[in-house]
Amino acid sequence: MTWLAETVMLSHGWRRFLIVVVAGVIAAASVPPFFLLPALFLALPVWVWALDGAEHRRQWRRLVGPAFQIGFGFGLGYFTVALHWLGAAFLQEGGVFLILMPFAIVGLAAILAIFWGLGSALAHLVWSGGAFRIVTLASFLALAEWARGHLFSGFPFDLIGYALTANDEMLQLASVVGSYGLTFIAALIAMTPALIWPADQRGLVRRLIPIFLAIALIAAQVAYGNWRLTSTTLTARTDMKVRMVQPMVLEHADWSVADPDAIINQLIGLSESKLTPADPGLSGITHLVWPESVFPFFLTNYPDGIARIARMLPDTTLLLTGAPREPIGDDGLPIPDNPGYNSILAIDSSGEVVASYDKSHLVPFGEYLPLQSFWRLFGINQFVPGTNGWAAGDGRRLMTPPGTPPFLALVCYEAVFPGDIGDPAQAQFILNVTNDAWFMGSIGPAQHAHHARMRAVETGLPMLRAANTGVTLSVDPLGRVVAQLAEEQVGVLDVVPSEPLPGGTLFNRIGDLPFWVAVVLGILGSLVAARRPRRIA
Repeated sequence: MTWLAETVMLSHGWRRFLIVVVAGVIAAASVPPFFLLPALFLALPVWVWALDGAEHRRQWRRLVGPAFQIGFGFGLGYFTVALHWLGAAFLQEGGVFLILMPFAIVGLAAILAIFWGLGSALAHLVWSGGAFRIVTLASFLALAEWARGHLFSGFPFDLIGYALTANDEMLQLASVVGSYGLTFIAALIAMTPALIWPADQRGLVRRLIPIFLAIALIAAQVAYGNWRLTSTTLTARTDMKVRMVQPMVLEHADWSVADPDAIINQLIGLSESKLTPADPGLSGITHLVWPESVFPFFLTNYPDGIARIARMLPDTTLLLTGAPREPIGDDGLPIPDNPGYNSILAIDSSGEVVASYDKSHLVPFGEYLPLQSFWRLFGINQFVPGTNGWAAGDGRRLMTPPGTPPFLALVCYEAVFPGDIGDPAQAQFILNVTNDAWFMGSIGPAQHAHHARMRAVETGLPMLRAANTGVTLSVDPLGRVVAQLAEEQVGVLDVVPSEPLPGGTLFNRIGDLPFWVAVVLGILGSLVAARRPRRIA
């Protein structure tokens, strides 16, 4: 390993760039659903060693010099592998966009890698030769991850911190420090092997102390999680029994081939199905949930369909369904230049829409086209067909249909944003409807589901997640999966959600404060350490 450390430190140019790209590829094995945490311990020290040997540039050029290239290369390898599943979307519509797939995946990875490049460059500005340098890089990497999750609409998929969420016990720390706090911790502990090599005439015990501390921290995380799981008592709700439907409606990719009657027949048939001879079907179900994209048409254009849905629903059952919503003006006509909303509708047994939520955080290039006029010069449109993209909702996240406890409504992608899903203090549960059919056969649906589970842990709210093709699941306030349907399984899932945790979680009350304290102290400490004479570890 001393040889590897010295090789990385002495490398430069394209050789160093290739080394950090490969290290980033290895680090990507730590993301959900793989969770190979040792891969992070193998890869992140390479980044540290590369910065140890990076040349210094003067003034502003230091921000785009070797240190930037090191972080950019590492991020390019990481994001290309971690997010390769997004390429499955190019297989839709007969694969006519297949030729663009590698360019889009690598292009997205390069955009995201810019954040890591800037974090790397800023870390190098205050780089020291001592052990504190891993705190420096961890602080700026964590800051870069926060920026990635917030700037330019945000894209917080596969935060480094998710490597520390492989099981129910490890998940629990998110209730205290959140996903960005976990990101700082994961980055810091995974860099500790960089303090072991090169030996630099230090004794083995002294060199091993940091990694022993890292292992002890992981053990403490697991112990805390186990204590929280065993000491927390959950109470089942007495006012809700929910049936979630996973129908595998695949016409979402082409509205022109959708058969509204057949789709509504399928949804009604599944909803009324009986799982056992003694199953009463919809009788006793208070809430029926249909996922996103089951209606590749506007329901308002099919009043007979709404009437049939109303006849299906018992008087005490409310339908919560993902559906496109056509905006209608005071004159009763569609509003011009408004393509409609990707929504959740609450429909009662009279066929009336009694509440709705319009998706606010849209997917760039998926549901709307940034700089639309420019891209359309090249014939590029958003991926979601059937409309001219979607309009963004007004940001309202809490739904309160009659007879239903207030809940946070999240459509698909909105569930991946830590600390940005609305006010959990007023909610009793989280409802997430999604359509991951774009990514069938890849790790995307499992990864997306895990990201959503994290919101339950952070908020202390149970989550009901209905997915068109999977993964449909019920999650308790501790993030444990209570019941689920397998991917690409057509069926229904009957669940009784838990009450939320009394008092919520510490993360609810203080948010990302622990994260910011750690990052600010890390940066301030780096400024102090940088003024000392340079030496390696």
